[in-house]
Amino acid sequence: MRVAIAADHAGYLLKEDLREFLESEGHEVLDCGTDSTEPVDYPQFSAAAAKAVIDGRADRGIVLGGSGQGEQIAANKVHGIRASLCNDLYTARLARQHNDANALSLGQRVIELETALKIVKIWLETAFEGGRHERRVQQLNALG
Repeated sequence: MRVAIAADHAGYLLKEDLREFLESEGHEVLDCGTDSTEPVDYPQFSAAAAKAVIDGRADRGIVLGGSGQGEQIAANKVHGIRASLCNDLYTARLARQHNDANALSLGQRVIELETALKIVKIWLETAFEGGRHERRVQQLNALG
């Protein structure tokens, strides 16, 4: 799978760990920045990863920050993105099964690396259930 990944300075270290993990799992990673822990504004980086999903350069996107809150909001501003902030395995699974989330947001200051790796693995491996959820996802796509 092709995964676009982006972070601000507060998520940079997690981005580097996740990039290495994704590559070890056989995924192609498109790194949308940032490249250090020097302070930056997150919207441009989150939007870059989201746009990579929408324009087909990536199948899914992962955006990272201190809490993941702002990064999720920024990614969701890109029409067609369904970014989900997940801090546990349950929400990661449901984000895919019920919402067909095509972007994942995580907070480096909120979860430990081991948990983040498990969340990413589940989120990437879980399929969209379709069925009754399909019409809701279509409604989400029609908004804005």
